[in-house]
Amino acid sequence: MFTIRNMQQDDLEQVVAIEQSIFSDPWSVKAFSDSLNQELCIYLVVEREKEIVGYCGLYVVSDEGQITNVAVKQEYRNAHIATEMLTALINKAKGRGACDFTLEVRQSNTAAIHVYEKLGFQSVGLRKKFYDKPIEDAVIMWLYN
Repeated sequence: MFTIRNMQQDDLEQVVAIEQSIFSDPWSVKAFSDSLNQELCIYLVVEREKEIVGYCGLYVVSDEGQITNVAVKQEYRNAHIATEMLTALINKAKGRGACDFTLEVRQSNTAAIHVYEKLGFQSVGLRKKFYDKPIEDAVIMWLYN
């Protein structure tokens, strides 16, 4: 059974381990810690028997939610965890006044793009050479409510 809850400082060791295992330019403990301490940020984790298996976060600015992080451990993918945690994240952000949501995703990350499209996100353009290691364009996606 999985539990979705607010990310806490005690989660950061596991969160950063996931971050480092997935991303070529991972966030540091300090980057996550700084974000957790900002009132405009919402960060969630998915936990299973004290193991963090996924996390996501966003900044709420005015009436927009900028999704900054989405990750699920490799062995837990295809279990709808990303969809459930993003739905919870969006609902929490709506409670803080966010109406529309945006994110960037690697153009080659078709699995993530599929999840975002299932949630109603639409591709609206590209950010050329947005990512490093390797250099790749980002698909800009928006969810309009």
